[in-house]
Amino acid sequence: MSVKAKKHLGQHFLTDENIARKIVEGLSFENYNNIMEVGPGMGVLTKYLLEKDQNIYLAEIDTESIEYLKKNYTKVTEETFVGDFLKQDFSFIKDDQIAIIGNFPYNISSQILFQIVDHYQLIPEMVGMFQKEVAERTAAVPRTKDYGILSVLIQAYYDVSYMFTVHENVFNPPPKVKSGVIRLTRNPKEGLSGNEILFKQIVKTGFNQRRKKLSNALKSLTIPEALKGHEFLDKRAEELSVSDFIHFANLWKENQ
Repeated sequence: MSVKAKKHLGQHFLTDENIARKIVEGLSFENYNNIMEVGPGMGVLTKYLLEKDQNIYLAEIDTESIEYLKKNYTKVTEETFVGDFLKQDFSFIKDDQIAIIGNFPYNISSQILFQIVDHYQLIPEMVGMFQKEVAERTAAVPRTKDYGILSVLIQAYYDVSYMFTVHENVFNPPPKVKSGVIRLTRNPKEGLSGNEILFKQIVKTGFNQRRKKLSNALKSLTIPEALKGHEFLDKRAEELSVSDFIHFANLWKENQ
């Protein structure tokens, strides 16, 4: 028995055991008691995770996959499953820490990343496979074409490393694009506390007109008078580092 890949769930099952092992080995397994795998499918990563000491949870909404995993892995029970990852509040770990791993469905890639950011206090680490383009954008640095909203909003909370690229032919069915595996490690940056909404507004508005200098791109937000001569306003969004954006958002708040 195997699970039929469902297009509406964005399922492409990884078939290469070496790659599966490399993805799991990308986690540090340090300083957390829990791991959640998103979209386990037929368990190509799950089997290696179950060898670890942490509590393993599986976020899966495909009933066929759930039945397959319960039947083929004795450690997997009904209590292992936690439903839709995008609806998690993580209350079941009772303020403990949890790492995230998965071959993520490409149709909800950005939503998965933003769900991780929304719960960054609980999630110290993530290793996962995304569409290569999304992986590259997440890891991008300033002054490159891939650097944008996703790069800044993720890197404000996590250090991102691009681990390796995965070819289409190691999946069933093969996707139409290459994949990339990245690691997120929660960073020690301070200074965003309580200012997340304004920070996100500035980042999104600045990049929505990325060809314009920020003095023009941010006009709709009503730039505080005290900041109108600031050097950052003479630059485009792609020229500012993540730290620059955090610093600028805090100055903006102080001068509102």
